[in-house]
Amino acid sequence: MSTTIKFGTAGWRAIIAQDYTFDNVRLVSQATADYLKAELANPQSPIHGWTPSVILGYDCRFLGLQFAMAAAEVMEANGLNPILCDRDTPTPVLSYTIRKRKLIAGINITASHNPAEYSGFKLSRWDGAGAPSEITKQIEGTVAKLQQMNWSFKREPSGVFHCKTINPQPDYFKQIRKLVDFATIRKAKVKLAVDLMYGCGRGYLDALLKEAGAKLVVFHDHLDPLFGGSSPEPSAEHLVDVRKTVRRREAQLGLGTDGDADRFGIVDQDGTWMTPNQILALTLYHLKKNRGWTGAVVRTVPSSHQVDAVAQMLGVKVHEVPVGFKYIGALMQSEAIIVGGEESGGLSVKGHVPEKDGIIACLLMVELIATERKTLKEILKEIEKKVGPFYTERINVAIAPDKMAALQARLSAGLNEVGPFKVEKFITTDGYKFLLPNSEWVAFRASGTEPLFRCYIEAKSKKHMEVLKDACRKLLNS
Repeated sequence: MSTTIKFGTAGWRAIIAQDYTFDNVRLVSQATADYLKAELANPQSPIHGWTPSVILGYDCRFLGLQFAMAAAEVMEANGLNPILCDRDTPTPVLSYTIRKRKLIAGINITASHNPAEYSGFKLSRWDGAGAPSEITKQIEGTVAKLQQMNWSFKREPSGVFHCKTINPQPDYFKQIRKLVDFATIRKAKVKLAVDLMYGCGRGYLDALLKEAGAKLVVFHDHLDPLFGGSSPEPSAEHLVDVRKTVRRREAQLGLGTDGDADRFGIVDQDGTWMTPNQILALTLYHLKKNRGWTGAVVRTVPSSHQVDAVAQMLGVKVHEVPVGFKYIGALMQSEAIIVGGEESGGLSVKGHVPEKDGIIACLLMVELIATERKTLKEILKEIEKKVGPFYTERINVAIAPDKMAALQARLSAGLNEVGPFKVEKFITTDGYKFLLPNSEWVAFRASGTEPLFRCYIEAKSKKHMEVLKDACRKLLNS
């Protein structure tokens, strides 16, 4: 029986040896090669007539290099020029390399922050942005046709195939030095705790911080395909060693990157985990106020309106886009955007790649505390004196599968109130978002993989947060 291969917001992911097999990686690679060849031949395509070179990378999971080599072999068999990274490589580095070398695409064998049993196939297009759904749906369709034809790949005997390799690190480092103020960090002589989570960020984030003169306490900077028995996700629950270190006053700030270093985790000096929403607001504040950058800000629908409040304070325009960094990246290429980000831990900045970059997010937070000589919470409190506090949470509510359609129909029709609060505006850009008085809101999105609704809530007080959480649960369960 054929595996149904579907791309999510960040590529195709599956369990190794179950659905993520060499045969299926070659199958997806062939469908990708078919798409790229069609684009090269299309006079209307941005890559028409380009040199047909594709860069391939991989993360730290089992058989990452071998899966990347399998994809490279398929590319070469289709007349494309595969270029292999010489070691496990962060997704943002791959993205920058595509743009720098004018390549037609990039493939990273990565499952990002998923547990160790997963691997993935992430396609980036010619501009370094993640492939949008209109591209991945074409690839899914080709995969299905190839499966119907019982397609198979005649590969070379093991160890025979070889392709060109490169080290993308030097070019990426040059780019980062243009965007981050290393001199200010060096003057501040900061002490930092860094968790690389056994991922691709090692040799990147730590090396750049050392170059900037920071003193580091580094955790999990060696290869472990099992990620220490946990998921390589820089969340509050996983950055335990970093939090302990900063609480002992052995570091002023804690940093973390996920498996492919496109997401970040930040811990303040007292051990408080700073939410991605707060980091997005702080990045906008810093780049506009301290660096004088100009442009707008873009965030996803369920991201905090604290960003909007900071933007209003600084005279910056706000864009709201659907969930998925590809929407942020697209806008970053069409107009000047100071920073774009999402509540799930993705961020990029003006003049950089249209893709999430956890490395630069961490570096800019170090630059912020070095510039203002304050903790992140102290800076945030100063902001809140002007715009007020924001409390944001996400809850998941399981829904019986036979009731999902009726619930979606009810939400799509709009609501007059959520609990005791009147609905002032209904937004359907992505899911169902209801704006309430006093800059409070709730948003509902059905999971694409499980019978549940994700409910995003933002309140201006802890009391209102509890009221809204209760109201949303009742609404979804009624």
